[in-house]
Amino acid sequence: MEITKIPARADVPNQDKWAINDLFATDDDWRAALAGAKEFVPRVAAYRGRLGESGEILLAFFRLDDEISLAFDALVHYAQRKSDEDTRVAAYQEMVSQVTRLAVELQSAAAFETPELLAIDDDTLARFYQEAPELENYRLCIDRVRRRKEHVLSDKEEALLAAAGEMAASPDDIYSMLNDADLTFPDAADKDGNRHPVTHGTYIPLMQSYDRVLRKSAFDSLYSVYGQFRNTAAATLSAQMKQLLFFANARKYPSTLDAALDGTEVPPAIYHNLIDAVHRSFQPMYRYVGLRRRLLGLDELHMYDLYVPVVEGVEMKFTFEEAKEIALKALAPLGEDYLAILREGFENGWIDVYENEGKRSGAYSAGARVHPYVLLNFKGTLDDVFTLVHEMGHAIHSYLSNKTQPTAYQDYVIFVAEVASTCNEALLMEYLLSVTTDKKQRAYLINHFLEQFRGTLYRQTMFAEFELKANEMTRRGEGTTAEALCALYKQLNEQYFGPDMVVDDEIALEWARIPHFYYDYYVYQYATGYAAAIALSRRILREGEPAVKDYLGFLSGGCSADPITLLRGAGVDMASPAPIEDATKLFDDLISEMEALLA
Repeated sequence: MEITKIPARADVPNQDKWAINDLFATDDDWRAALAGAKEFVPRVAAYRGRLGESGEILLAFFRLDDEISLAFDALVHYAQRKSDEDTRVAAYQEMVSQVTRLAVELQSAAAFETPELLAIDDDTLARFYQEAPELENYRLCIDRVRRRKEHVLSDKEEALLAAAGEMAASPDDIYSMLNDADLTFPDAADKDGNRHPVTHGTYIPLMQSYDRVLRKSAFDSLYSVYGQFRNTAAATLSAQMKQLLFFANARKYPSTLDAALDGTEVPPAIYHNLIDAVHRSFQPMYRYVGLRRRLLGLDELHMYDLYVPVVEGVEMKFTFEEAKEIALKALAPLGEDYLAILREGFENGWIDVYENEGKRSGAYSAGARVHPYVLLNFKGTLDDVFTLVHEMGHAIHSYLSNKTQPTAYQDYVIFVAEVASTCNEALLMEYLLSVTTDKKQRAYLINHFLEQFRGTLYRQTMFAEFELKANEMTRRGEGTTAEALCALYKQLNEQYFGPDMVVDDEIALEWARIPHFYYDYYVYQYATGYAAAIALSRRILREGEPAVKDYLGFLSGGCSADPITLLRGAGVDMASPAPIEDATKLFDDLISEMEALLA
């Protein structure tokens, strides 16, 4: 049997690539813009010691900050997108390094900003707002800095921390090179002896195969390689957690969690409440694991049995054109204005569609000001259709925030980022269930819905708990060796999946393949975002236009308010455990429907 060949980047048709030239026409244009951006350093430094002089000076400084933000947006996105097209190309890795170094240099040059803003007394600041009325546009920016006064250091200390920024990014950079560029996996073999390539892009489709021999072979292939690099992976993740602890201690936060969430104005209680609420809802997960084992007809359910659909004979495959049509129909409840933006993204080079050699694995949306860029590795599975609407949810969120908010407030915080994407997923599932008349296909879709709950609400909360506990081990000075991390990770799997799951030894290494552990307490927001999205999607379908209006207002909000307030405006209160409890109740109800359908 011929092995499907992954194409080289040059062999991918242009219509399947994102429009990178919308940022810069050539690499030389990028280099010229980078050279010009170096002039920002002396321009910023010229304001040192002057922010407290007058309202006009302060206003001019913030306008310069906007100018820098817009210039760096294009520089960063071009370098990073080009690097992700083929992670093996050293020239683009160097471009990323160059723009990163300049960003660090600028941060060092601007290190005076926070101390000087804090040094302005309230009466003087009030006078500045009167002197320069347009300074009001930056009041929220100023208030956010002044709110964190106890965590801000002296001018020289801030400059030192800023200078350490590039070094602090090293664990993530090293992990990315190891995971995306260096690791290769042996082919997997199916029950007939045919060989199948194992890559980051093919792994999950292989795990969805009805051929259990192939699933186990792919599982063993992947984790045998991670096992060979377990100590390197552990040392890299340990370095990540140590740099987080360094910055948290330097800024006088009680923990790395407090430091991470303070920047996004999310109370740490929300993180702990998520874990506590999911712990109270383990029984539906245990019930689902037992149902999956019975429906697959297995004496033992292993970790490589988690992704295969429990309904045989229904294998849903889609071309990319079909996926786009389904997305347009599924998201129709969001209104024609939303659909018009979606079509623009489909038709005007927002998306890089297929896997190629060296391309970054996974999927993401990057909200460049010119337009968003969406990376996919589309294989035609139902999961890939969900990934498409997920990432376009991010993209349209960015598009609306960039279009609606002034430069200073365009970048929404990550707590709300996952709401827009998972709301789209929930609407897609509701659409697919509404148009399905076949009992077996409905059961297949409910299985997929159940998998979203397992993979997003439960799995991401497990990731969040692992991240929290691993960081706490670092804070206590305990060794975060490969053995320690594997023991912690396996114990959490046993706790989350319950007695009907055989927790294979190999899964203890799964932490080594999760790039999000380098994103600084990011993963919990997938779970909170999913719970919020379930609530919002049901409100949109139930109430129609009023709910859509509130929701589009939320998508257009950027960071113009704290995330909890923005979500309340859309109709969901994430300070309460109710959205999580309601979501796990829906999960339990869907298990009951699945049992009835397949009885």
